[in-house]
Amino acid sequence: MEEQQNSGYDSAQQQSRNTTNENWNQAPPNYPQENKKILAGILAIVIGSLGIHKFILGYTQEGIIQIVITIVTCGIGGIIPLIEGIIYLTKSDEEFYQTYQVGKRGWF
Repeated sequence: MEEQQNSGYDSAQQQSRNTTNENWNQAPPNYPQENKKILAGILAIVIGSLGIHKFILGYTQEGIIQIVITIVTCGIGGIIPLIEGIIYLTKSDEEFYQTYQVGKRGWF
């Protein structure tokens, strides 16, 4: 009986180790993770030519570049934020957070 209880404890401990090993690169559950995916995606699609979505994500230089591209191309450069908005909204929350907020990837 006691051996059966210990084996249950051992398997629970092993499962805990496996879970810990699988989640080594993720933020802890109580970490204040602010995901701006929906806001950035919608702003990129609706008024992306103004670069607002870049400023929301903290990319000041890229936001200014987006405004300049839009002015120089007479608005045709507005297709870039449309594509970015679609990409933002199709990524998973964790993938978006790791790519654009932790990894600081400025374009696409």
